[in-house]
Amino acid sequence: MRARWLWPALAVALLGASTTTNGVISGTIVADCKISSSTLSFGSYDPLIANATTPLNATGSVLVSCTRGATGVTVSLDAGSNATRASGTSRAMSDGLGDYLSYEIYTTSAMTTVWNTTNLVSYTSVTSMAQTALTAYGQIPAGQSVPVATYTDSVIATVNF
Repeated sequence: MRARWLWPALAVALLGASTTTNGVISGTIVADCKISSSTLSFGSYDPLIANATTPLNATGSVLVSCTRGATGVTVSLDAGSNATRASGTSRAMSDGLGDYLSYEIYTTSAMTTVWNTTNLVSYTSVTSMAQTALTAYGQIPAGQSVPVATYTDSVIATVNF
């Protein structure tokens, strides 16, 4: 009697049907960027001899990486923390005691175009994994009469995409 009940159940299982379908899988890659920077270090400025008539130049980098294929990417720099204290430039470093050393950051080594929120540097993404270093060309104008001290400023770099 057991065998009789098992056989019909097995027959139903063997005669069952199946069907398939193709599922659609999707995902969207969004434009995204990240930004960091290296220090723009001028080193020693000598307003009495070496920099009495010759400006002091230095370079730094703004490091950018964006999703591959991101378009219209630009990088801007603000005027820094002491912009209102600059003399003959749009930026100044402070010694924290009320003295200021004017300087500028440019978009090219020719130092003709100030890198700011109007004059932007363009960036083209080649790969999402590698950072691209955009060179910041800094210059302290010659002949500034300032006291001995360490001068610093903080500039905000922004990637626009």
